[in-house]
Amino acid sequence: MSFNTSQQEKLEKSGYRFVGTHGHAAVKTCHWTRQSIVDKGVCYKEKFYGIESHRCLQMSPAVPNCQQECEFCWRDLTYTQTEWEDDEYDDPKTIVDGAIEAQNNLLCGYYGNDKANSKKLEEIKKPTNAAISLAGEPTLYPKIDELIGEFNKRDFTTFVVSNGQCVDRLRNLENDPYQLYLSLDAPTSKIYDAVCRPRISNAWDNLNESLETLSSFNSRTCIRNTCVKGRNMVNPEKYAQLIDKANPDFVEVKAYMCVGSSRQRLTLDNMPTFDEVKDFAQKIGDNCGREISNESEVSRVVLLE
Repeated sequence: MSFNTSQQEKLEKSGYRFVGTHGHAAVKTCHWTRQSIVDKGVCYKEKFYGIESHRCLQMSPAVPNCQQECEFCWRDLTYTQTEWEDDEYDDPKTIVDGAIEAQNNLLCGYYGNDKANSKKLEEIKKPTNAAISLAGEPTLYPKIDELIGEFNKRDFTTFVVSNGQCVDRLRNLENDPYQLYLSLDAPTSKIYDAVCRPRISNAWDNLNESLETLSSFNSRTCIRNTCVKGRNMVNPEKYAQLIDKANPDFVEVKAYMCVGSSRQRLTLDNMPTFDEVKDFAQKIGDNCGREISNESEVSRVVLLE
């Protein structure tokens, strides 16, 4: 289930820190976490939802695993594993303890930075939000329910981002995340196959089943749409129909960013401007009775409620 040595070294050079002993869980500090520490800006999630960027722990329990090879994914897709192939994995407590320790080690250099906010320097030692979205599909981790529960026990808020393929695992969660995201990156099955490139059968059906299940969750729910110019920014009325089916609390419409390994598959021409994202979000909102309630131009994202 883990990476080979060269793959892991490559990821570590790009800022990943693996935790546990089985090589499937990792942490990477977010750009906005680092910016917030020196008071140079915050993540749009702080602006939209009140999450403190400097206390956000960006991690994944399933870095190598995903059922999709999305064109816009910034990961190196050559190491993607579709299924969890064995029974060896680290337990949630080990992952959470390791993740917090790794985050602190990654940020320790800021204690010698005279531009760092002294109050935030004390607070970063104890992160309060887990963004379970770093890489891979987190619901493929067999103990995802217990992992959310472990974070909950420590008074974390948890943002879980899923592609909606593990329908039963989502449906059977006993520990509610603070906010559950479903990625909705295509308005039709044809565009979904072309852009999200699923590696399993019935993927579009699985996504739709998860959308239908979303309204049953006790947690806050959100649909995230990554806009790729020239690829999936069409048929806003069909996106709206799928959003109506899910009835989420929030919809985030966000630009594809031409970074990482996605640059091998897409170009800068596929990255929409903020105005293009906002215009497309408005069209979706007009078709499902939702209005733009917030926006972040620097992150090219718009919030519909």
